Amino acid sequence: MIEARRLHILRAVADHRTVTAAAAALYLTPSAVSQQLAALEQETGHRLVERSARGARLTPAGEILLSHANAVLAQLERAEAELAAYGSGEAGTVTVAAFATGIGLVVAPAIGSLGRTAPGIRVRVQDAEGDESLLMVLDRQVDVAVAVEYRGAPGEDDARLTRVPLYAEPFDAVLPPDHALAVRERIALADLAKDPWIGQSAGNPCHDVTVLACEYAGFAPRMEHVSDDFRAVVALAGAGAGVALVPRSALRGTDLTGVVVRPVDGVAPTRRVFAAVRRGAEDHPLIRPVLDALGEAARPDAERIP
Repeated sequence: MIEARRLHILRAVADHRTVTAAAAALYLTPSAVSQQLAALEQETGHRLVERSARGARLTPAGEILLSHANAVLAQLERAEAELAAYGSGEAGTVTVAAFATGIGLVVAPAIGSLGRTAPGIRVRVQDAEGDESLLMVLDRQVDVAVAVEYRGAPGEDDARLTRVPLYAEPFDAVLPPDHALAVRERIALADLAKDPWIGQSAGNPCHDVTVLACEYAGFAPRMEHVSDDFRAVVALAGAGAGVALVPRSALRGTDLTGVVVRPVDGVAPTRRVFAAVRRGAEDHPLIRPVLDALGEAARPDAERIP
């Protein structure tokens, strides 16, 4: 008999690609993870994980088992949801991981709405970048992720997650006030090819958006400065340190007196934001109201941001 707990560990190793990282995400010791993997291999009669100096990867047998594990774990989530519904599920805590502007834009308004419509649901919020929050959901560290599309992000057909689209917003160009292009109404990215750039750290989804947009415009941006805080990015641009692309919502409430903000000419780079939960958990009586509240909070913003 295969234990579901061991399937969860197998999936964590596949997601994190090292036993040590999987153990840290699951709050276990590496030896405990190794023991559970060995027990799972004994249960199945197959070698499931190959280890090397570069990490751990699943064998073909491990990949087969992982595909079934995703279905099994999703069904267990559905079972928990139905049992919670049977027990009324009117009160409890839901944890949400979201990036900073997502917290301000949709999570905080959703909490306010839930206080009126579902006062028994307590929401706990954790700040996490869009690429971090999805793994936090899969590792059961949080219940809901407010995440951003990025290269390598799980797709809509991913068997592990259920996604709910929230909103999409364009990136605007932020320039020093004395920049030669500041007089233009719109900025063509190709005209900024020789400028120094201010960007986000590698791995941040906004970094991917900026780099891909510049690549489509025919150049690789020269990243002179790196910050994941958009207020710092704006301050650096105002000091003449370089140019940047910033999501439009991140410019709200930021002092823009020292910079010039212009829309991007042509098809603007876009940040697409969605909520995600473990597949099968979307109808849990505590999680469903949170997803609905996030969607309601995002609706006016989806209309207002562009």
